[in-house]
Amino acid sequence: QVQLVESGGGLVQPGGSMTLSCAASGSISSIFSMGWYRQAPGKQRELVAAITRDGITNYRDSVKGRFTISRDNAKNTVYLRMNSLKPEDTAAYYCKADGRWGNTLGWGQGTQVTVSS
Repeated sequence: QVQLVESGGGLVQPGGSMTLSCAASGSISSIFSMGWYRQAPGKQRELVAAITRDGITNYRDSVKGRFTISRDNAKNTVYLRMNSLKPEDTAAYYCKADGRWGNTLGWGQGTQVTVSS
């Protein structure tokens, strides 16, 4: 099992920036990829960005060019740098770890991001 703890959420104005962190512990060696998901009220949870342990990344179209996912393997931590934030980015953001076969190893508890003036 993998335990994930997110941090860094809060309130930010439109156009602002924010960085989320996700620290992993437990069976670290079993992690193949980690991703950030978000869920707005009344909507389904959606993948925002993901990164493999080899550093291969992918993003949903609506955040390309604005968000950057990165990882520090020495700290077992994944980051999501969010720039040019929009009100539609408001959601609870969750970190997820997957094994090599796409199996879910763990979810974080979530951190709220609110973009509002």
